[in-house]
Amino acid sequence: MRIDKMLANLGYGSRKEVKQLLKSGAVKVDDVVVKDAKQHVDPESETVTLNGEVIEYKEFIYLMMNKPPGVLSATEDNNAETVIDLLELEDQVYEPFPVGRLDKDTEGLLLITNDGQLAHRLLSPKKHVPKTYFAVIDQEVTEEDVKAFAQGVVLDDGYKTKPGDLKILKSGIRSDIELTITEGKFHQVKRMFQAVGKRVVYLQRISMGPLALDETLELGEYRELTDEEVELLKDYQVK
Repeated sequence: MRIDKMLANLGYGSRKEVKQLLKSGAVKVDDVVVKDAKQHVDPESETVTLNGEVIEYKEFIYLMMNKPPGVLSATEDNNAETVIDLLELEDQVYEPFPVGRLDKDTEGLLLITNDGQLAHRLLSPKKHVPKTYFAVIDQEVTEEDVKAFAQGVVLDDGYKTKPGDLKILKSGIRSDIELTITEGKFHQVKRMFQAVGKRVVYLQRISMGPLALDETLELGEYRELTDEEVELLKDYQVK
């Protein structure tokens, strides 16, 4: 990789600004000053420093966010705050994007990455990656609903969903449930409950494939995935 591209990708300035940094002698590779913007560098085997500080380069970034309500699962929006706006600048420079969408008022697990290949695998309809949600429903959820979801329900546009695994955690005037689905239709969880005459009043995604929401993350907080979590995602195969 060219040294100027590496530095620009990491947010140290435009290509023009990076060239000025190089000309100033501020950049070294293995303790040797590099001024040629075209010089290639291997960040895996060579140490790059800027004004004596080691620069850590990584091609991909993998972040887990506990998405808060009121924030869009998008990279940019002219009128509303997005999940990317919540990231530190040092993470934004990797130009990550949310993997899939959570509704604006939905909370919970959101994977943010710049690894397009991994995102495609997790989102591909052919992969049937399960996503589990916790929800509060405005009335009693019954065993009849469990059976209906297991068969698939017909949404308002006539589409019949794939089977969903509905578990009743607490039943009553308001019910707490967990629902696992393998699709990602628009407002799907809400529309599935509408199909059986009920309304979702709170919705949180708690897992996606092998990745579970870190319960220590407050709403709006995020962290990098561990190496183990990244490997689990990359190796994940739907049974």
